[in-house]
Amino acid sequence: MLSLLFGTLVGAALGLTGGGGSIFAVPLLIYGLGVAPREAIGLSLVAVSLTAASGVIQAARRGVIEWRAGLIFAGAGMVAAPAGVWLGDRVAEPVTLAAFACLMIGVAARMLVRASRAPDDSRVVRARVSAEAGRDSGTVCRYATDGRLRLNAPCSAALLAVGLLVGVGAGFFGVGGGFLIVPALVWVTEMGIHRAVATSLFVIAAIGLSGVASTLAAGRVFDPGIAVGFIAGGLIGMTLGRLAAGHLAGHQLQRVFAVAMLVIAVFMLYRLM
Repeated sequence: MLSLLFGTLVGAALGLTGGGGSIFAVPLLIYGLGVAPREAIGLSLVAVSLTAASGVIQAARRGVIEWRAGLIFAGAGMVAAPAGVWLGDRVAEPVTLAAFACLMIGVAARMLVRASRAPDDSRVVRARVSAEAGRDSGTVCRYATDGRLRLNAPCSAALLAVGLLVGVGAGFFGVGGGFLIVPALVWVTEMGIHRAVATSLFVIAAIGLSGVASTLAAGRVFDPGIAVGFIAGGLIGMTLGRLAAGHLAGHQLQRVFAVAMLVIAVFMLYRLM
């Protein structure tokens, strides 16, 4: 029952925040359900990738996914995710948890900055995406007059580089990496925030599945009862996030999630002392 509840919380956070919500999965699995750290990382990848996949369906129907850029980004991430899993198996668990806590602090800081500097963007959530009215200016990838992204050599190289980085992080930490993917897509390309969020769902699902395959190949096993409950809860939470997004999503909610991340990160560091 707890696995269903915690999975629902993670799914709702993923749906409402537009990035960083899935980072709650690993600490909830470890400290709330007593799952071993490496098993928690693998199970988090499963839940996050499947939850993101459910959002891809809606985004694809609305035609707001930048498929070509997403495929390059996801392809690089899928290649790199097994390296992250391999690296995680060779790093001591306390070191992994300490690094994860530091990651949470970094994500929380970014959410607080985004909520203050770009409150309108904080209302863009994964569960409710729409076609943007315009595109943000970019420096590497640009759109042609026909509306198609120019995938020249510098653009493709930039997408590949960031995809490799996100893939390693996803495999190592067991997170979707949306907190990196969305700003990377906005920074590297000219796509607007809505399209970047939608495209990130596709990237998260693809990279997550690659990480899951590598996790299973590495011999990590999951408790079936916890796995089913957590995954089902994630899908339920994503649906609830979609329904509540228009009423709750915003900079105040971003701040609440950021503070929650900071509290959990401090707790994790305290437990490691």
